[in-house]
Amino acid sequence: MAQTYDVVVVGGAAIGSSVACHLAMDPDFDGRVLVVEKDPSYARCASALSAASIRQQYSTAINVEISLYGIRFLREIGERLAVDGDRPDIGLHEGGYLFIATPEGVPVLAENHALQQRLGADIRWMDPAALNARFPWLAVDDLAAGTFGASGEGWFDGYGLMQAFRRKARAGGVEYLAGEVTGLVRSGGGISHVRLADGTEIACGAVVNAAGAGGPAVAAMAGLDIPVHNKKRMIFTFRCAEAVEGCPLLIDTTGVYVRPEGDGFLCGVVPPEDQDPDSDDFDVDFSLFEEIIWPALATRVPAFERIRTGRAWAGHYDMNLFDHNAFVGRAPGLSNFYLANGFSGHGLQQSPAVGRGLAELLVHGTYRSLDLGVLGFERLIEGRPIVEKNVV
Repeated sequence: MAQTYDVVVVGGAAIGSSVACHLAMDPDFDGRVLVVEKDPSYARCASALSAASIRQQYSTAINVEISLYGIRFLREIGERLAVDGDRPDIGLHEGGYLFIATPEGVPVLAENHALQQRLGADIRWMDPAALNARFPWLAVDDLAAGTFGASGEGWFDGYGLMQAFRRKARAGGVEYLAGEVTGLVRSGGGISHVRLADGTEIACGAVVNAAGAGGPAVAAMAGLDIPVHNKKRMIFTFRCAEAVEGCPLLIDTTGVYVRPEGDGFLCGVVPPEDQDPDSDDFDVDFSLFEEIIWPALATRVPAFERIRTGRAWAGHYDMNLFDHNAFVGRAPGLSNFYLANGFSGHGLQQSPAVGRGLAELLVHGTYRSLDLGVLGFERLIEGRPIVEKNVV
Protein backbone atom coordinates (compact mmCIF):
# COMPACT_ATOMS: atom_id res chain seq x y z
CA MET A 1 0.00 0.00 0.00
CA ALA A 2 1.36 3.41 -0.98
CA GLN A 3 2.39 5.83 1.71
CA THR A 4 0.11 8.85 1.94
CA TYR A 5 1.03 12.50 2.46
CA ASP A 6 -1.17 15.56 2.54
CA VAL A 7 1.39 17.53 0.53
CA VAL A 8 4.24 16.27 -1.63
CA VAL A 9 6.76 18.96 -2.61
CA VAL A 10 8.88 18.13 -5.64
CA GLY A 11 12.23 19.89 -5.16
CA GLY A 12 13.87 20.65 -1.84
CA ALA A 13 15.99 23.73 -2.51
CA ALA A 14 15.07 27.23 -1.31
CA ILE A 15 11.56 27.45 -2.77
CA GLY A 16 10.48 23.90 -2.00
CA SER A 17 11.92 23.94 1.51
CA SER A 18 10.34 27.33 2.19
CA VAL A 19 6.92 25.95 1.23
CA ALA A 20 7.46 22.92 3.49
CA CYS A 21 8.78 25.08 6.31
CA HIS A 22 5.83 27.46 6.20
CA LEU A 23 3.39 24.55 6.12
CA ALA A 24 5.04 23.13 9.22
CA MET A 25 4.85 26.51 10.97
CA ASP A 26 1.17 27.11 10.19
CA PRO A 27 -0.82 26.39 13.39
CA ASP A 28 -3.87 25.45 11.32
CA PHE A 29 -2.03 22.69 9.46
CA ASP A 30 -1.44 19.27 11.01
CA GLY A 31 -0.93 17.18 7.88
CA ARG A 32 2.02 15.17 6.63
CA VAL A 33 4.50 16.78 4.24
CA LEU A 34 7.07 15.00 2.09
CA VAL A 35 9.80 16.78 0.13
CA VAL A 36 11.31 14.74 -2.71
CA GLU A 37 14.75 15.94 -3.84
CA LYS A 38 16.76 14.16 -6.51
CA ASP A 39 20.08 15.76 -5.48
CA PRO A 40 20.27 15.76 -1.67
CA SER A 41 23.82 17.14 -1.86
CA TYR A 42 22.36 20.33 -3.41
CA ALA A 43 25.76 20.80 -5.03
CA ARG A 44 24.33 21.95 -8.35
CA CYS A 45 21.10 23.63 -7.37
CA ALA A 46 20.57 27.31 -8.15
CA SER A 47 20.25 28.09 -4.43
CA ALA A 48 23.87 27.05 -3.92
CA LEU A 49 25.37 28.54 -7.09
CA SER A 50 23.69 31.96 -7.45
CA ALA A 51 24.98 35.38 -6.42
CA ALA A 52 22.40 35.33 -3.56
CA SER A 53 21.15 38.88 -3.41
CA ILE A 54 17.94 40.78 -2.67
CA ARG A 55 16.61 44.07 -4.01
CA GLN A 56 13.47 46.18 -4.13
CA GLN A 57 14.47 47.98 -7.31
CA TYR A 58 11.89 46.41 -9.61
CA SER A 59 9.40 48.04 -11.95
CA THR A 60 6.36 45.98 -10.89
CA ALA A 61 4.54 46.29 -7.59
CA ILE A 62 4.34 42.56 -6.88
CA ASN A 63 8.10 42.10 -7.11
CA VAL A 64 8.76 45.11 -4.87
CA GLU A 65 6.27 43.84 -2.28
CA ILE A 66 7.69 40.31 -2.35
CA SER A 67 11.17 41.68 -1.65
CA LEU A 68 10.00 44.08 1.05
CA TYR A 69 8.70 41.06 2.95
CA GLY A 70 11.80 39.10 2.02
CA ILE A 71 14.19 41.59 3.60
CA ARG A 72 12.14 41.65 6.82
CA PHE A 73 12.30 37.86 6.89
CA LEU A 74 16.04 37.77 6.30
CA ARG A 75 16.67 40.36 9.01
CA GLU A 76 14.67 38.27 11.48
CA ILE A 77 15.82 34.85 10.30
CA GLY A 78 17.58 34.05 13.57
CA GLU A 79 14.29 34.29 15.42
CA ARG A 80 11.98 33.00 12.70
CA LEU A 81 13.93 29.83 11.85
CA ALA A 82 15.60 29.02 15.18
CA VAL A 83 15.57 25.35 16.15
CA ASP A 84 16.10 24.42 19.80
CA GLY A 85 17.72 27.78 20.48
CA ASP A 86 20.12 27.46 17.52
CA ARG A 87 19.65 30.60 15.44
CA PRO A 88 20.72 30.52 11.79
CA ASP A 89 22.97 33.30 10.51
CA ILE A 90 23.04 33.96 6.77
CA GLY A 91 25.52 36.85 6.85
CA LEU A 92 23.07 39.40 5.44
CA HIS A 93 24.96 42.47 4.22
CA GLU A 94 22.75 45.39 3.23
CA GLY A 95 25.25 46.95 0.85
CA GLY A 96 22.56 48.17 -1.54
CA TYR A 97 22.01 47.98 -5.27
CA LEU A 98 23.07 50.84 -7.51
CA PHE A 99 21.28 51.22 -10.85
CA ILE A 100 22.74 53.90 -13.10
CA ALA A 101 21.33 55.54 -16.22
CA THR A 102 22.43 57.65 -19.15
CA PRO A 103 20.06 60.49 -20.19
CA GLU A 104 18.12 58.06 -22.39
CA GLY A 105 17.45 55.78 -19.43
CA VAL A 106 16.28 58.43 -16.98
CA PRO A 107 12.51 58.25 -17.74
CA VAL A 108 12.33 54.52 -16.96
CA LEU A 109 14.58 54.91 -13.90
CA ALA A 110 12.38 57.74 -12.60
CA GLU A 111 9.18 55.79 -13.18
CA ASN A 112 10.58 52.76 -11.36
CA HIS A 113 11.86 54.91 -8.50
CA ALA A 114 8.45 56.53 -8.02
CA LEU A 115 6.83 53.08 -7.70
CA GLN A 116 9.48 51.88 -5.26
CA GLN A 117 9.10 55.00 -3.11
CA ARG A 118 5.31 54.71 -3.07
CA LEU A 119 5.54 51.14 -1.79
CA GLY A 120 7.96 52.09 0.98
CA ALA A 121 11.32 50.94 -0.38
CA ASP A 122 14.31 52.94 0.85
CA ILE A 123 15.70 53.89 -2.56
CA ARG A 124 17.54 57.19 -3.04
CA TRP A 125 17.68 59.21 -6.25
CA MET A 126 21.19 60.45 -7.02
CA ASP A 127 22.38 62.93 -9.63
CA PRO A 128 25.92 62.69 -11.05
CA ALA A 129 27.33 64.99 -8.34
CA ALA A 130 25.82 62.82 -5.60
CA LEU A 131 27.08 59.67 -7.31
CA ASN A 132 30.58 61.10 -7.51
CA ALA A 133 30.53 62.15 -3.87
CA ARG A 134 29.26 58.79 -2.60
CA PHE A 135 31.20 56.59 -5.02
CA PRO A 136 34.34 58.54 -6.03
CA TRP A 137 35.77 55.52 -7.87
CA LEU A 138 32.79 55.50 -10.28
CA ALA A 139 33.05 57.01 -13.79
CA VAL A 140 29.98 59.26 -14.12
CA ASP A 141 30.69 61.42 -17.18
CA ASP A 142 28.06 59.66 -19.31
CA LEU A 143 25.50 59.31 -16.49
CA ALA A 144 22.43 61.40 -15.75
CA ALA A 145 21.22 59.67 -12.57
CA GLY A 146 21.33 56.63 -10.35
CA THR A 147 19.14 54.96 -7.75
CA PHE A 148 20.71 53.45 -4.65
CA GLY A 149 19.17 51.13 -2.07
CA ALA A 150 20.16 52.87 1.15
CA SER A 151 18.77 49.93 3.14
CA GLY A 152 16.89 46.74 2.45
CA GLU A 153 19.07 45.58 -0.45
CA GLY A 154 22.23 43.51 -0.49
CA TRP A 155 23.50 39.96 -0.44
CA PHE A 156 23.62 36.94 1.84
CA ASP A 157 24.47 33.24 2.12
CA GLY A 158 21.94 31.61 -0.17
CA TYR A 159 22.97 28.08 0.71
CA GLY A 160 22.62 28.99 4.38
CA LEU A 161 19.07 30.25 3.82
CA MET A 162 18.10 27.04 2.07
CA GLN A 163 19.56 24.92 4.87
CA ALA A 164 17.79 27.03 7.51
CA PHE A 165 14.45 26.38 5.79
CA ARG A 166 15.24 22.65 5.59
CA ARG A 167 16.23 22.40 9.25
CA LYS A 168 13.14 24.27 10.44
CA ALA A 169 10.93 22.14 8.20
CA ARG A 170 12.43 18.92 9.54
CA ALA A 171 12.01 20.15 13.10
CA GLY A 172 8.32 20.68 12.30
CA GLY A 173 7.88 17.10 11.14
CA VAL A 174 8.48 17.44 7.41
CA GLU A 175 10.07 14.36 5.85
CA TYR A 176 12.73 14.52 3.12
CA LEU A 177 13.29 11.74 0.62
CA ALA A 178 16.16 11.39 -1.85
CA GLY A 179 14.54 10.37 -5.09
CA GLU A 180 13.48 11.47 -8.56
CA VAL A 181 9.87 12.02 -9.52
CA THR A 182 9.24 10.39 -12.89
CA GLY A 183 5.46 10.40 -13.08
CA LEU A 184 2.24 11.87 -11.74
CA VAL A 185 -0.92 9.77 -11.67
CA ARG A 186 -4.03 11.73 -12.54
CA SER A 187 -7.41 10.89 -11.10
CA GLY A 188 -10.47 12.94 -11.86
CA GLY A 189 -9.44 16.58 -11.83
CA GLY A 190 -6.26 16.19 -9.83
CA ILE A 191 -3.15 14.20 -8.99
CA SER A 192 -3.63 11.10 -6.86
CA HIS A 193 -0.10 9.68 -6.74
CA VAL A 194 3.50 10.67 -7.28
CA ARG A 195 5.66 8.02 -8.94
CA LEU A 196 9.42 7.78 -8.28
CA ALA A 197 12.20 6.39 -10.45
CA ASP A 198 12.45 3.25 -8.32
CA GLY A 199 8.77 2.48 -8.92
CA THR A 200 7.52 3.73 -5.56
CA GLU A 201 4.10 5.37 -5.66
CA ILE A 202 3.15 7.93 -3.02
CA ALA A 203 -0.48 8.94 -2.52
CA CYS A 204 -0.94 12.66 -2.09
CA GLY A 205 -3.51 15.28 -1.22
CA ALA A 206 -1.62 17.97 -3.13
CA VAL A 207 1.57 18.33 -5.16
CA VAL A 208 3.82 21.40 -5.32
CA ASN A 209 6.15 21.65 -8.30
CA ALA A 210 9.24 23.45 -6.95
CA ALA A 211 11.72 21.50 -9.04
CA GLY A 212 13.71 24.45 -10.36
CA ALA A 213 15.27 23.66 -13.72
CA GLY A 214 13.39 20.35 -13.63
CA GLY A 215 10.06 22.11 -13.24
CA PRO A 216 8.96 21.90 -16.89
CA ALA A 217 9.40 18.10 -16.89
CA VAL A 218 7.32 17.76 -13.72
CA ALA A 219 4.65 20.06 -15.15
CA ALA A 220 4.56 17.95 -18.31
CA MET A 221 3.79 14.89 -16.18
CA ALA A 222 0.59 16.70 -15.20
CA GLY A 223 -0.18 17.58 -18.82
CA LEU A 224 0.95 21.20 -18.49
CA ASP A 225 3.35 22.95 -20.86
CA ILE A 226 5.17 25.82 -19.14
CA PRO A 227 7.57 28.11 -21.07
CA VAL A 228 10.42 27.68 -18.58
CA HIS A 229 13.87 26.93 -19.94
CA ASN A 230 17.16 25.95 -18.36
CA LYS A 231 19.65 28.78 -18.92
CA LYS A 232 23.27 28.74 -17.81
CA ARG A 233 24.57 31.71 -15.84
CA MET A 234 28.23 32.20 -14.96
CA ILE A 235 29.82 34.02 -12.04
CA PHE A 236 33.42 35.24 -12.09
CA THR A 237 35.51 36.45 -9.17
CA PHE A 238 38.51 38.74 -9.00
CA ARG A 239 40.65 40.84 -6.69
CA CYS A 240 41.50 44.46 -7.32
CA ALA A 241 44.88 46.12 -6.77
CA GLU A 242 43.23 49.33 -5.56
CA ALA A 243 40.64 49.85 -2.85
CA VAL A 244 37.06 50.35 -4.06
CA GLU A 245 35.44 51.44 -0.83
CA GLY A 246 31.73 51.07 -0.19
CA CYS A 247 31.01 49.24 -3.42
CA PRO A 248 27.33 48.23 -3.65
CA LEU A 249 25.91 45.70 -6.07
CA LEU A 250 26.41 47.84 -9.15
CA ILE A 251 24.29 47.32 -12.25
CA ASP A 252 26.12 48.98 -15.14
CA THR A 253 24.31 50.47 -18.12
CA THR A 254 25.64 47.51 -20.13
CA GLY A 255 23.84 45.05 -17.85
CA VAL A 256 27.09 43.83 -16.26
CA TYR A 257 26.88 43.55 -12.47
CA VAL A 258 29.55 43.46 -9.77
CA ARG A 259 29.53 43.32 -5.98
CA PRO A 260 31.99 42.71 -3.15
CA GLU A 261 32.64 39.13 -2.07
CA GLY A 262 35.05 38.55 0.80
CA ASP A 263 38.23 40.48 0.05
CA GLY A 264 37.43 40.61 -3.66
CA PHE A 265 34.49 40.89 -6.01
CA LEU A 266 32.14 38.72 -8.03
CA CYS A 267 30.50 39.68 -11.29
CA GLY A 268 28.41 38.44 -14.19
CA VAL A 269 26.11 39.37 -17.05
CA VAL A 270 23.24 37.88 -19.02
CA PRO A 271 24.84 36.50 -22.22
CA PRO A 272 23.77 37.95 -25.57
CA GLU A 273 20.54 36.31 -26.73
CA ASP A 274 22.23 34.56 -29.64
CA GLN A 275 24.75 33.06 -27.19
CA ASP A 276 22.24 31.88 -24.59
CA PRO A 277 20.94 28.43 -25.60
CA ASP A 278 19.18 26.02 -23.29
CA SER A 279 21.88 24.25 -21.32
CA ASP A 280 22.41 21.52 -18.77
CA ASP A 281 26.20 21.65 -18.51
CA PHE A 282 28.31 23.50 -15.97
CA ASP A 283 31.16 24.57 -18.24
CA VAL A 284 32.45 28.11 -17.79
CA ASP A 285 32.96 30.29 -20.86
CA PHE A 286 35.80 32.62 -19.86
CA SER A 287 35.43 34.64 -23.05
CA LEU A 288 32.30 36.15 -21.55
CA PHE A 289 34.44 37.71 -18.84
CA GLU A 290 37.28 38.73 -21.11
CA GLU A 291 35.21 40.16 -23.96
CA ILE A 292 32.13 41.61 -22.25
CA ILE A 293 32.34 41.82 -18.45
CA TRP A 294 35.86 43.08 -17.79
CA PRO A 295 35.85 45.80 -20.47
CA ALA A 296 32.56 47.15 -19.13
CA LEU A 297 33.76 47.07 -15.52
CA ALA A 298 37.10 48.71 -16.30
CA THR A 299 35.29 51.51 -18.14
CA ARG A 300 32.86 52.14 -15.30
CA VAL A 301 35.33 51.60 -12.44
CA PRO A 302 38.85 52.49 -13.65
CA ALA A 303 40.36 50.73 -10.63
CA PHE A 304 39.13 47.47 -12.14
CA GLU A 305 41.67 47.77 -14.94
CA ARG A 306 44.20 46.15 -12.58
CA ILE A 307 42.75 42.91 -11.27
CA ARG A 308 43.68 39.32 -10.59
CA THR A 309 41.05 36.81 -11.66
CA GLY A 310 39.89 34.09 -9.28
CA ARG A 311 37.60 31.12 -9.48
CA ALA A 312 34.49 31.00 -11.64
CA TRP A 313 31.48 28.73 -11.76
CA ALA A 314 28.26 28.12 -13.64
CA GLY A 315 24.75 27.38 -12.46
CA HIS A 316 21.31 27.31 -14.01
CA TYR A 317 18.26 29.54 -13.83
CA ASP A 318 14.77 28.32 -14.55
CA MET A 319 14.00 31.15 -16.97
CA ASN A 320 10.38 31.95 -17.76
CA LEU A 321 10.68 33.12 -21.36
CA PHE A 322 7.10 34.45 -21.32
CA ASP A 323 7.83 37.38 -19.00
CA HIS A 324 10.77 36.50 -16.70
CA ASN A 325 8.51 36.21 -13.65
CA ALA A 326 7.60 33.06 -11.75
CA PHE A 327 4.42 31.05 -12.14
CA VAL A 328 3.01 30.67 -8.63
CA GLY A 329 -0.28 29.13 -7.54
CA ARG A 330 -2.69 26.35 -8.41
CA ALA A 331 -2.48 25.10 -11.99
CA PRO A 332 -5.67 25.72 -13.99
CA GLY A 333 -7.73 22.59 -14.53
CA LEU A 334 -6.05 20.67 -11.70
CA SER A 335 -7.55 20.76 -8.24
CA ASN A 336 -4.40 19.95 -6.28
CA PHE A 337 -1.34 20.71 -8.43
CA TYR A 338 0.56 23.87 -7.54
CA LEU A 339 3.30 25.70 -9.42
CA ALA A 340 6.40 27.48 -8.16
CA ASN A 341 8.43 27.65 -11.36
CA GLY A 342 10.31 30.06 -13.60
CA PHE A 343 11.85 32.36 -11.01
CA SER A 344 14.40 33.53 -13.57
CA GLY A 345 17.15 34.10 -11.04
CA HIS A 346 15.01 35.60 -8.25
CA GLY A 347 14.11 32.41 -6.38
CA LEU A 348 16.29 32.93 -3.32
CA GLN A 349 15.11 36.44 -2.56
CA GLN A 350 11.49 35.52 -3.29
CA SER A 351 11.51 32.25 -1.34
CA PRO A 352 10.22 33.69 1.97
CA ALA A 353 7.13 35.34 0.47
CA VAL A 354 6.40 32.57 -2.04
CA GLY A 355 6.80 29.83 0.56
CA ARG A 356 4.47 31.67 2.92
CA GLY A 357 1.96 32.37 0.15
CA LEU A 358 1.76 28.82 -1.18
CA ALA A 359 1.44 27.45 2.35
CA GLU A 360 -1.50 29.81 2.91
CA LEU A 361 -3.07 28.72 -0.37
CA LEU A 362 -2.67 25.05 0.50
CA VAL A 363 -4.00 25.35 4.05
CA HIS A 364 -6.60 28.10 3.76
CA GLY A 365 -7.50 28.06 0.08
CA THR A 366 -6.49 31.70 -0.38
CA TYR A 367 -3.58 34.09 0.05
CA ARG A 368 -3.83 35.78 3.43
CA SER A 369 -0.70 37.92 3.78
CA LEU A 370 0.27 39.05 0.29
CA ASP A 371 -1.89 38.29 -2.73
CA LEU A 372 0.32 36.49 -5.25
CA GLY A 373 -2.58 35.96 -7.64
CA VAL A 374 -0.99 38.15 -10.31
CA LEU A 375 1.71 35.47 -10.67
CA GLY A 376 -0.83 32.77 -11.54
CA PHE A 377 -0.49 30.64 -14.66
CA GLU A 378 -3.69 32.17 -16.04
CA ARG A 379 -1.70 35.15 -17.29
CA LEU A 380 0.01 32.92 -19.85
CA ILE A 381 -3.28 31.48 -21.06
CA GLU A 382 -4.77 34.97 -21.36
CA GLY A 383 -1.64 36.56 -22.85
CA ARG A 384 -1.09 39.01 -19.98
CA PRO A 385 2.66 39.17 -19.32
CA ILE A 386 3.97 40.99 -16.26
CA VAL A 387 6.28 43.54 -17.84
CA GLU A 388 9.32 43.78 -15.55
CA LYS A 389 11.73 46.38 -16.90
CA ASN A 390 14.48 45.70 -14.34
CA VAL A 391 15.50 42.24 -15.46
CA VAL A 392 19.03 41.54 -14.23
